Amino acid sequence: MLRFLGTRLARALLTLALVVTFAFVVLRLSGDPALLIMSADAPPEAIAAFRRAWGLDDPLWVQYLRYFGAILHGDLGQSMRDGRSAIELVAERVPATLALTVPALLIKVGLGIPAGVYAALHRNSWIDRGVMFLAVAGFTVPSFVLGLLLVLVFAVQLGWLPSGGQDSWRHAVLPVITLGMGGAAVLARFTRSAMLEVLGQPYMRTALSKGVPWHVAVRRHALPNAAIPTVTIVGFMVGSLLAGAVVVESVFSWPGVGRLLVVAVANRDLAVVQCILLLVAATMVTANLLVDLLYGMLDPRLRISAGKA
Repeated sequence: MLRFLGTRLARALLTLALVVTFAFVVLRLSGDPALLIMSADAPPEAIAAFRRAWGLDDPLWVQYLRYFGAILHGDLGQSMRDGRSAIELVAERVPATLALTVPALLIKVGLGIPAGVYAALHRNSWIDRGVMFLAVAGFTVPSFVLGLLLVLVFAVQLGWLPSGGQDSWRHAVLPVITLGMGGAAVLARFTRSAMLEVLGQPYMRTALSKGVPWHVAVRRHALPNAAIPTVTIVGFMVGSLLAGAVVVESVFSWPGVGRLLVVAVANRDLAVVQCILLLVAATMVTANLLVDLLYGMLDPRLRISAGKA
């Protein structure tokens, strides 16, 4: 188990290092932040002073080593716009994003998994067809389209809910539904497929032939085995809690991390963008690490094969 954990942890650290490197290189090659922040009409001396103050006139490899070393010391840089700490700016927005994504995750899991299980247990019935029709519709409709439709119906035409902002819990209803429905559709499809595959396995037929009641066989054999691929999707959704709200926060003017990322990218605020990307990557890597550990608990064969590797 220790070797299994060590292997997964080493891969997680390597992934974070690659994300940091990729984000650094791409952001530096995407444009000169000095020209955007200072404007092209600024005197050349002012632009040169800005580059010198932020270390942008150094060679790229020097900037990378300085940035990587600062990360190792817990320093994620300062915003080029107002000089505040990048991690401070991001931390201010995290609660607002979690206020949307955590309820949305509960909707995804609480609606998608039971719907997928129920559809699989009633295969080819009108219930199964209805669930799959809604799942396909929810999966194919982009989140920004669904958000705009909800605003048009419930905010503009009916006037039941506000169209944007963060003044009360009513402002969170539409963005939470927008985030939750698409993920619930994905989970319903994957859960149904996993359940159908498990229900056709020989051990299910063996259990039923021994006189085990149907509901007991489903609870003891089908659900635990079908949970393994479903856990992967849930882990990905947990890992993308911060990144998954970028579009929805923009549609509903929600002051979260996603909206901050859009503004920071537009302003070439390198430290803020890098901080958000690193935070998102750390969240996803941590979620994937937990999924791997959960795999080892659900299926010991994976733990044994990892130990041999």
